[in-house]
Amino acid sequence: MKIKWKKRLGKYQGLFYIAPWLVGFLGLQLYPFLASLYYSFTDYAMMGTPKWVGLENFITIFTKDRDFKNSLEVTLIYVLIAVPLKLIFALFIAMLLNLKVKGIGIFRTVYYLPSILGGSVAIAVLWRFLFSGEGTVNTILSKLGIGPVGWLSNPKVALFTLSLLAVWQFGSSMVIFLAALKNVPAELYESARVDGASPVRCFWSITIPLITPTILFNMVMQLVTAFQEFTGAFVITSGGPMKSTYLYILKVYDEAFKYYKMGYACALSWILFGVVMIFTLIIFRTSSKWVFYSDGGDTV
Repeated sequence: MKIKWKKRLGKYQGLFYIAPWLVGFLGLQLYPFLASLYYSFTDYAMMGTPKWVGLENFITIFTKDRDFKNSLEVTLIYVLIAVPLKLIFALFIAMLLNLKVKGIGIFRTVYYLPSILGGSVAIAVLWRFLFSGEGTVNTILSKLGIGPVGWLSNPKVALFTLSLLAVWQFGSSMVIFLAALKNVPAELYESARVDGASPVRCFWSITIPLITPTILFNMVMQLVTAFQEFTGAFVITSGGPMKSTYLYILKVYDEAFKYYKMGYACALSWILFGVVMIFTLIIFRTSSKWVFYSDGGDTV
């Protein structure tokens, strides 16, 4: 009898082990995902009963909401600034940390720390202090004879300042690039040097082609992250000045928790989901022209 009972338990043993993840996925991911889709077609004020309005929220967003267009444009500019700079900087640091230097492990740990701390509110407050009118950055510039810069008060500069915070959080991309660089065969570099290739030539002809799958992965991940940026814009600039840093997620937050238009905010979220999907598909569609795999040297 005990043997039969153990056999029955054995059939469900795997399900028992994944039960915590399964409950979390169903309750904290799948249900909110489907619920937000339903609420996007309703007039829902969070505390009341959802009222079905069909496509009214989406029609209002595209025809009457001026902040929607502005926040989307600001977010697109932010993505175009932050993502390339972050990837370039992460690859540069990864190449430095790939050198065989004594104590390199300590340097790798130090350079990864910004990614652990960078998304916190405390770091955003520190960033605001550093780039304020009388902050540390302007104080250093004044000692060099350079006038103060309106890092956070000038609409033409504020978004770039905000993007620097994202670039500073390069650690996760750097670690992935570092792993990719270690997988590049050293024999290829040795053969190239014998043929007289310079370090720059080796970088463009060997390193970049062999790590393009990693570049693709990092690009997609950082693209998704950049479109969802919230903490910096909320804490540092609150969307100002003149809504020059009014990122899309900040718009969603205001509609949901400031104006209590939860259904409207859900509609905005699904539009963002569509925008991210479009950009991701474009990247994957064009990847066949620039992403290479080592298996036979064929493109994706």
